[in-house]
Amino acid sequence: MRHPDRKETGVAPKTIAMMQITGTKKHPTEIWMMYQIKNQKFRIISAWRYPGRTPKGKPPPIPDDVFQDLLLETGVLK
Repeated sequence: MRHPDRKETGVAPKTIAMMQITGTKKHPTEIWMMYQIKNQKFRIISAWRYPGRTPKGKPPPIPDDVFQDLLLETGVLK
C-alpha cells in the first residue's frame, strides 16, 4: 500500500495499520493492512476488507478470535 488514505496505530501491540478506501458510494469498503517493523524488516501481520467506513482515529471492530490470533502472530501471546 504505497499511498494509504489513513494510518493508525494497529490493534495488536507494536503494529501500524494502513487503510485504503475502496468500493462505491452505495457499497463502501476499506482495505486494511496491519504490519510490524522488527529488526529493520517490514512484516505484514494481517490484511482484510472492512465493509463500510470506520471513524477516523478508531480501529475497526475485530472479532475476539481474530484478535487472539493477531496477538499470537505478533508474539504477545505464546
